[in-house]
Amino acid sequence: MIILKSPREIEEMKTANQIVADCHREVSKIIASGITTQEINDFVARHITKLGGKQFTKGYNGFPAETCTSLNDVVAHGFPSSRKLQDGDLLKLDIVAEYDGWFGDSCWCYAIGHISPEAEKLQRVTKECLDLGIAQALPGKRLGDITSAVQTHAEANGFSVVRDLLAHGIGRSLHEEPSYEHIGVAGKGIRLKEGMVFTIEPMINEGTFRITIDDDEWTARTADGKLSAQYEHTIAITQDGPLILTAH
Repeated sequence: MIILKSPREIEEMKTANQIVADCHREVSKIIASGITTQEINDFVARHITKLGGKQFTKGYNGFPAETCTSLNDVVAHGFPSSRKLQDGDLLKLDIVAEYDGWFGDSCWCYAIGHISPEAEKLQRVTKECLDLGIAQALPGKRLGDITSAVQTHAEANGFSVVRDLLAHGIGRSLHEEPSYEHIGVAGKGIRLKEGMVFTIEPMINEGTFRITIDDDEWTARTADGKLSAQYEHTIAITQDGPLILTAH
């Protein structure tokens, strides 16, 4: 069941989502070659607490850290470690925060130093996929209008869209309905209604859309070892159009 939020509830959700946005703003200042993903994770964990929020992912179904730090061919759910970022890396940093029982969720893709032209194109196109999807998040549209916009743009640029990891509704639970892939047909799927709040989070791969899962049962990688990028915002459907709750 999709839980529609009132304007007041959407307003209440802003704090959790802006905590996430502020974490991205501040951590972006220290993300550079030489820092470890564990140091990035620890910075975010402290910043969530500093802003009055609660971390959620550490301990969630056994996940070991406060953030997901996914490098290069890791699509999602990467574990922070002592590995230092290197020039040319592509880091996907996924942050979740809880505040007053509401959740915020956003992933951002960071280029470390000078990345290859291929990586730069993948990063740029993935962000464009997010923006094109958000532009379709209007009352009366269909979910397929969002997913079709993502898929069409990714594939037109020679990339593929991950199928096995899903976007989701969000509110007083991190994962609510709808759960959906970022592929589809325009004009199909559930109708978008004012009060719906969900993530749009395209995961775009340089090669195949297929993924594998490491023995840790979390880390998702591209099946061919090629690069993956992701951008994610939490958005609300309003009468005035899409409201990006995690806007930086």
